[in-house]
Amino acid sequence: MNYRRTLSALSAMFVAGALIAACSSSGSSHSTMTTMAAAIPATANFNATDVGFAQGMIPHHAQAVEMADMAIATSTNADVLALAKQIKAAQNPEIETMTGWLQGWGQAVPSTSSMAGGGHDMTNMSGMMMDGMMSDADMKRLESSTGTAFDRLWLELMIQHHEGAVRMSQDELADGKNPDAKALAQAIITSQQAEISKMNALLAALPS
Repeated sequence: MNYRRTLSALSAMFVAGALIAACSSSGSSHSTMTTMAAAIPATANFNATDVGFAQGMIPHHAQAVEMADMAIATSTNADVLALAKQIKAAQNPEIETMTGWLQGWGQAVPSTSSMAGGGHDMTNMSGMMMDGMMSDADMKRLESSTGTAFDRLWLELMIQHHEGAVRMSQDELADGKNPDAKALAQAIITSQQAEISKMNALLAALPS
């Protein structure tokens, strides 16, 4: 009887393991960075700068996505629309990546809801400034704009927003410890500096 019970227990463990593996494979469409984040154990090397970077960049990215959605809904400029879609496609997966890190590290994950109109302050959960964030007044001004005036204001605010993200990422590179967090910081610097250059060119091309 004991032998049969042992076999039954082993079979149950095998089935459970197979189910877990199947569930894991269903997420293969996520970005490589998100997959890497999910694999980081709670004991991974990290410091307060890494935590502050993730906790600050999540709502920072969430506001950029919200601004991108506003452009997609409002702008008729093909270049602005393409850039807004590019920003949204890049930053949503990065939010998932950083959320996975914080969960793996046993740290609090900040809310990403209603970044524009909820009266949020400009600091993250560690008390660090979220550089370049738009105020409620900025977002309301953007919401009330249309046409070329919207495109110009959107580009100006997004440049400011990107410059803040670059500075936050530079701080992570200087003082962070976790290699994956530092790699993402470098990726943000590279991609957003390129987007800043593009936005400056788009601003210059807008009709006066």
